[in-house]
Amino acid sequence: MTTRPKTRPALLVGLTGGIGSGKTTVAGHFGELGVPLIDTDLIAHALTGPKGAAMPAILEAFGAGVIAEDGRLDRAAMRELAFSDPSSRKRLEAILHPMIREETWRQIAVAADHPYAIVVVPLLVESGAWQTWLDRVLVVDCPVEVQLERVMKRNGLPRAQVEAIVAVQIPRERRLAAADEVVDNAGEPSTLPQRIGPIHQRFLELAALRCAA
Repeated sequence: MTTRPKTRPALLVGLTGGIGSGKTTVAGHFGELGVPLIDTDLIAHALTGPKGAAMPAILEAFGAGVIAEDGRLDRAAMRELAFSDPSSRKRLEAILHPMIREETWRQIAVAADHPYAIVVVPLLVESGAWQTWLDRVLVVDCPVEVQLERVMKRNGLPRAQVEAIVAVQIPRERRLAAADEVVDNAGEPSTLPQRIGPIHQRFLELAALRCAA
């Protein structure tokens, strides 16, 4: 792992959840409460966008076939390559993951004057590396059927394709077993702030205890 900053919030919370669980929505509510958000997906997209810092290494490793006309990573082409050559995924991760960690730590250092910060990591439970330095794991949860309906509606994908995506993710039960806190995101969106508020208060209390220790 890259060098960690000497300054950081008292508490670092990792937020995760399956596809369609509503991670972005939940993270946005914490952001409205003034909590700094570090989204590793957004970092990855910036690194692989036009003139992104990772693009020269990706071009060298995979060739122009995975580069879109505007210079960004052609994700569809990369997915096809990963299917035909499973090792390509590992090579891409070897390029991206150190850069993502470096930028994550930079943003964490910027948030050091806040009691706590949230790091959004879609594959947090799958990757033990993130859990070695996060203080709490917050899982956004909903039934699988709700996930399927949301993703079909959002992405316009057929049910079979969404089911295949969900099937390759870790089981819901395993993700919940790794959680310190859970946001139930199956209910009405209007009541989500009421479910998030108590968790926010607990994180503030935990951060205060760490500062006092």
